[in-house]
Order: sequence, then structure tokens, then C-alpha cells
Amino acid sequence: MSSVANLIVVPVVLPLAAGAGMLLLSGERHRNIMAAVNVAVTFALACIAIALVGMSDASPMGISQVYRLGDWPAPFGIVLVLDRLSALMLLLTSILALAAVVFSLARWHRAGAHFHPLFQFLLMGLNGAFLTGDLFNLFVFFELLLAASYGLLLHGSGLARVKAGLHYIVVNLVASLLFLIGVSLIYGVTGTLNMADLAARVPTIAAENRGLLEAGAGILAMAFLLKAGMWPLCFWLPTTYAAASPPVASIFAIMTKVGVYVVLRLSLLLFGDAAGASAGFGSSWLFLGGLATIAFGAIGTLASQDTARLAAFSVLVSSGTVLAATGMGQVGVTGGALFYLVSSTLGVSAFFLLVELIERGREPGADMIAVTREAYGEHDEHEEEEDVGVAIVATMGVLGVAFIGCALVIAGLPPLSGFIAKFALLTAVLNPPEIHRTGAIPGGGWAMLVILISSGFATLVAMTRAGIRSFWASPDRTVPRVRVIEMAPVMFLLMICAAQTVQAGPVMRFMQAAAQSLHAPGGYIRDVLETDGKSSRKAGGP
Repeated sequence: MSSVANLIVVPVVLPLAAGAGMLLLSGERHRNIMAAVNVAVTFALACIAIALVGMSDASPMGISQVYRLGDWPAPFGIVLVLDRLSALMLLLTSILALAAVVFSLARWHRAGAHFHPLFQFLLMGLNGAFLTGDLFNLFVFFELLLAASYGLLLHGSGLARVKAGLHYIVVNLVASLLFLIGVSLIYGVTGTLNMADLAARVPTIAAENRGLLEAGAGILAMAFLLKAGMWPLCFWLPTTYAAASPPVASIFAIMTKVGVYVVLRLSLLLFGDAAGASAGFGSSWLFLGGLATIAFGAIGTLASQDTARLAAFSVLVSSGTVLAATGMGQVGVTGGALFYLVSSTLGVSAFFLLVELIERGREPGADMIAVTREAYGEHDEHEEEEDVGVAIVATMGVLGVAFIGCALVIAGLPPLSGFIAKFALLTAVLNPPEIHRTGAIPGGGWAMLVILISSGFATLVAMTRAGIRSFWASPDRTVPRVRVIEMAPVMFLLMICAAQTVQAGPVMRFMQAAAQSLHAPGGYIRDVLETDGKSSRKAGGP
């Protein structure tokens, strides 16, 4: 294989090296250097992710690229596996990270210590979780990204962030404990933690041990469904995301998708149609839980009086939609769900950035102004530090256009990508294959239709109310000073949604190909477990 396959390990190694290097430069006088390194590394990760997407899509057979660290074969060694799904998540992560870090340069990166190294360590954990091929290293990367997220959530200090941060830490410690228990049970039954090897062994598990295996899988699923925000495990998410600083909340939009990614990957890999007696395990509960999460998120958007909480509840709607689609177990639905995952995550991430810009112009005493003053200080000597970049003209008009764009994407209205995503998803839902997956719920497609349309209407009502309150119903508000460096990331994310709309055909083809590979994991298993190295990259090779 070409040496370009070495790129598979770069999304893990590069942010690790950058974060460690920036720790040596910690201090106020090196802040600008760290900011430049952070932006440069994040941009490089985006370029690498684009190359990896091209690599993953180059083979019409969907062959997975495998990087074996130390040339140890699976299942004994550590493997990083690149396929269309992992490449897609790497690209989405790098896009959100680039927007968030550029936005932070205006002011937020100065609101606390170690923002830049923590940001890179978070990217390392995210990229590793999407690339790893075994459950043990998934736990390692999971803990790394959580450790970095603890510090980032507290960035900017303040009582609200400290309180939300403590709750967030406790919740994720519980999730980590569940992760360890579930993995231990699975290993005790199967004797392996390599995902491909697990998929090969699950059909052969003896009947007397299958209950223990499924118990371990259920406990492991609880850990990631807690992270994905599935109801009723999502009690922590709205308050936490609403309390985070805007660039942190923006990149946190992909954090819930780590849980969604793992559930999607493992449910189809371990409990797909070839899993024997365990085929379709948990799919019904996943579908029902996803629908409940959508409903809860939609009700939360209607009840939200704070724009940041509205954005946080929109995250739940996004996660619930993908989880419910995963539970349906249909290739077409999964492809539409992947298209929706990208669109909704971009829209919500842009909205988190936009919220602070809109609320900045509210009358003194408003929540976001209080947060801003708390993070940056109220004294006059800080005024010069806040004036970074060039202010944009026609501020309210630009903010209004961006708000409308976010509303269209999140609510799933034409002409942007959110509408195409829901249309593709519902088209597949209402045209199921003749052969249904084990555990399918009769009438589930119609339930999905009603819930999705209702949630879109609820989001539209909530966004309309928030827009009226922010732009029309505040006669005493002042026009906020918004800089190009703050507005550019928002427009960048919305432009990607527009590009996803214009190029819907090629993008949907990629998503459907990824879904086909997920539902037919034989190629993934073969590519990871083969020992001749024909489709793998050996670490340290030429």
C-alpha cells in the first residue's frame, strides 16, 4: 500500500504532540504563539481529514484501511481502522474544531488558562475514538477526551460553569464505570476486545453464555447512550452545554456524536443480521429511546426561554433522530441518518457560536452579558483586549441572516441541507425493504414520521420566538460590536451546509456507501483480521 496510509495515525499523533508542546509554552506571554499553533494544527487536521475521506471512498468495495501499531496483528495489537464512517467523523470534527478555535481568538481563548493545549487533547481523544478498532483503546481515548472536556467546560470560570462542570464530571465518571463493567463482561465471555474479532465470535457464543454477553453489551450501551444524551439519561446535557463558553459548546456538539457513533458502529457490527441468536439485540429499545429523546428535545426547545438552552435541546433532537434511525436497522435509513447527522451537527454548532453574538447586544443585566463580563472582566483596562479584529458593518442584518440559516438547518426546512436530510430519512423510513431486521416494531416508520415532523414544527416555533425576542422585541438593546473573526466561523459552517445542499447527490452517495458497509460488516472484519498485510498499513513500514 502507498505510504500515504501513514496519514491514518496522524490525527492522533499530531494533536498529542501539539498539546504537549503547548504545555511547555503555557503563560500569558506565549498565548499568541499557542493560538497560532492551535489554528495551524487544526487546519492541518482538516486537510488530513479531507485526504482520508478521499482514501476511504477510493475503493468501490469499501475496503477498510488498517494501521497496525508495532506491526502486531489483530486481535493482539493496537489497530486504527479507517472506513467511510470514521473518515466522515474525522472530517466533521476538524471542521467544527476549526470554526471553534478561530471564534475563540477574538476573546474567549484569554478567559482562562490552558485553553489551547486542552483543545488539542480533546481533538486527540475524539479522533482516536473514531479510528480505534478495539474496545480497550476506545476506553483510553474516551477518558482522554473527557479529561480535556472537564477543563474546557470550566474555561471562563463562573458559578454556573463550576456547578455544571461538577455535575458533568460525576455523570461521566458513572459512564466510565459502566464502560469498564460492560467491557469486563464482554471480555470474560469472548476473550477479546478487538471489535472485528468480537463480531466474528459473537455468533459462536454458547447459549448459556449469551445472556452474560448481552448483559455486558447492554451496560456498555448505557455508558454511550448516557454520553449521546438519550432520554432519560440526558438530564445533564442542556444545563451543561448552555453553561459552556461559546467555542467550547460549539465543539461539544460533536461530543454527543461520539456516543452515537459507538452505538451505531457496535450495534451493526456485533448484533447485525449475522450475529445469530443475538441479531437485532437492543434495536427495539434503541428505536423507542431515540423517539423519546426527540420528543423530549422538542418539548425542551418549546420550554426554553434562554437561547443557549434552545441550542442544547436541539442537540438532543439531533442525537435522538440518529439513534432512532439506527434502531430501525435499514440501510437506506442509516444513509439518511448519516446525512442528517452532519447537517444537524453543523447547524447546532453554528448556532452555539451565534447565540453569544446575538445576546451581546441585550440590555445590561442579561444573562449572556453577565457571563461575558464575568469571563473577561468589567474594568476599563480590558476594553483594548476585547477589540480584536475588524468590526463588521450592518451587524444586525448579518446576524439576522445567520440566525435564519441556523433555524432552517436545525428545523429541517427548505432550501438548506436539513430539509434534504429529513426528506431522505423519511423517504427510506416509509419505503422499507421487504425483509425486516429482527426486532423491528410494526408501525415504527409512521411513528418516526410523526415525531420528526412534530419536532421540526416545535423547533420552528421555538426559533421564531427566539428570533422575535432577540431582534424585534428588545427596543432598548444596543447594536453589538461583532468582529469579522467572530462572524466568519458561523458563516463558514452555514456555507458548508449550503454546499451539502448543492452537492446533495455525491454526498448522499457517500453516505449510502458508508451505510452499506456498516450493514455488511464482513469486509471490515476481514480487513482487520487478515495477517498478510495486503490491505493494511504496518507501522514503521516504508
